[in-house]
Amino acid sequence: MLADARLVAGKDLRIEWRSRVGIGQMVPFAVLVLVLFAFALDPDRGILTRATAGLYWVATLFAGLLAVQRAFALEAAPGVREAMRLSGLDPAAWFLGKAAAIAVQLLLLEAVLGVGVVVLYSADLQGPLLLLATCLAATVGIAAAGTLYGVLAAGLAVRDTLVPLLLLPVLAPVLLGATRASESALGNGVGDGWSWCGLLAVFAVLYTMLGMTFFGTLLEET
Repeated sequence: MLADARLVAGKDLRIEWRSRVGIGQMVPFAVLVLVLFAFALDPDRGILTRATAGLYWVATLFAGLLAVQRAFALEAAPGVREAMRLSGLDPAAWFLGKAAAIAVQLLLLEAVLGVGVVVLYSADLQGPLLLLATCLAATVGIAAAGTLYGVLAAGLAVRDTLVPLLLLPVLAPVLLGATRASESALGNGVGDGWSWCGLLAVFAVLYTMLGMTFFGTLLEET
């Protein structure tokens, strides 16, 4: 199964590396969101500093929607998904591979946005391990949930508008948990950031298990 997952992830990442379409949309969009918020809140640097974590994850979440849509647009051409079904790949491995490819793109995006919040918002990192664990758990959660709901909408003509409507409410706990944990890592929050990180880890494991279990069924239905 892991070999099949690496095959799927490698296929998606090679396509993105050669086309530069997905990352070429995600990075400018997310950076533009940070810049616009910086202009909007700059007169009050205190609010901007306190809102850094939330703005960072809002930008990441919206850019993640683009990554999910792009991941399934790769197989939207007639006959491609049927060929994938006939390839004999384990559906669970197919899910893991696509989720892994999305997660890699999100991690690259988060690294770029991390530089952006330091430059634009003068963020002061005080808990690097907490922030790293938060990014990993939140990224896995976004990628797993996005892959699961992405395949649910993949066969529909309105998938570009349906994916955000399905996914954003589901990812509300990720946005909340990642924001609170990141606030603690940046020294702007109260409470234990590790407990919020634990919530993110539970969400990531839950949706990974759901995806591995139901991805094949949803693929057949769509």
